[in-house]
Amino acid sequence: MPLLHVSRQSSFSPRLAIVAAAVVLVLAACSKGDAPAGPGGAGGGAPPAPEVGVVVAAPTDVGLVTELPGRLEASRVAQVRARASGILLKREFREGSDVKAGQLLFRIDPAPLVAAAQNAQATLARAEANAVQAKALADRYKPLVEANAVSKQEYATAVASQKTAEADVAAGRAAVQTAKINLGYADVTSPIAGRIGRALVTEGALVGQGDATELAVVQQINPMYVNFTQSASDVLKLRRALAAGQYKRANGEEAASVNVVLEDGTDYALPGKLLFSDLTVDSTTGQVTLRAEVPNPKGELLPGLYVRVRLEQAQATNAITVPQQAVTRTQQGDTLSVVSADGKISQRTVKISAAKDNQWVVLDGLKAGEQVMVDGFQKLQMMPPGTPVKAVPWKKPAPNGAAQPAAPAASAAAAPASGPAPATAEKK
Repeated sequence: MPLLHVSRQSSFSPRLAIVAAAVVLVLAACSKGDAPAGPGGAGGGAPPAPEVGVVVAAPTDVGLVTELPGRLEASRVAQVRARASGILLKREFREGSDVKAGQLLFRIDPAPLVAAAQNAQATLARAEANAVQAKALADRYKPLVEANAVSKQEYATAVASQKTAEADVAAGRAAVQTAKINLGYADVTSPIAGRIGRALVTEGALVGQGDATELAVVQQINPMYVNFTQSASDVLKLRRALAAGQYKRANGEEAASVNVVLEDGTDYALPGKLLFSDLTVDSTTGQVTLRAEVPNPKGELLPGLYVRVRLEQAQATNAITVPQQAVTRTQQGDTLSVVSADGKISQRTVKISAAKDNQWVVLDGLKAGEQVMVDGFQKLQMMPPGTPVKAVPWKKPAPNGAAQPAAPAASAAAAPASGPAPATAEKK
């Protein structure tokens, strides 16, 4: 056994020596690569400054937009009622269709109304006959009373009979006109143009007996009204800002533009305009009621639908907008990071006013031309404090995942922030 052991050791010794030498060479090479880089040598010098994405603060006129809950309402609503009593014979429209003003909707049995009209016509004819006879008598008595052939009393009676007959004729004509009007009510027409809903009665029903029975409802949905409320404090702040010259009305007009956001979050294509704001503040809620008019040519908007209203009330001049992810919002205040020309980072407390399309409107604490850090916060977590950085233009991620250059400052903003501050924005 000892002889066998010696022979195996001697056979593998050259191989082990070769492997050991290779390991030594590899370790030596690694140790050289990991050695501290000397100044001026290959790979020497300080590590490159980390790159961070920045945007340049640029003042611009920013439209102030308030987003509020609202509800749609038809601009005109007409209740179609039966103004003549009778049996409903036929419905002349398709439920849910568009109707024109004066279009026939229902037919009521006209037989009793026709008879009433004929009776009124006959009464008028009798009154006219009596008027002719009374007039002839008065005309005959006139020369006789001048010749004292008849007494003045008889002539006065004849003249009075003539005037009474003429009054009966006038009353008869009014009765005929009334009967014709009632007969016309047998054909129920639409008072306005719009979209009609379902029929509230069916054929064979007795309508208009004692009251004006409601038959259907016609609503004009082009344009539509959207009613919403705004807090009195926001209205007061806006008025004070306008009086101080901080804001100017959009496009120089007092009628603010309105955009509607549907329930699914999509924006309605056609903008509207503000019609009025109520002068009275609701004592229970502290809200002010407003109404806007929105065009609805395709009938996409329906009465009673809840929507979001973006109301552009004014414009802030020389305001600066920055991406939301650049701002940290806390209970202690809003801050952002500013990169100086030499790459130093400093924290800045700013005053935030509004937000829209992932942009904050900065009213105070930031100057034009300063570089606001938007991206690269995670890189700095691994660096010691005070490490200089290299500022590069921030590229806004595109919807498809690609990156696209972002404007230094957006030109649109949103509603004045109210209530508690939002949660801290996530930093990249």
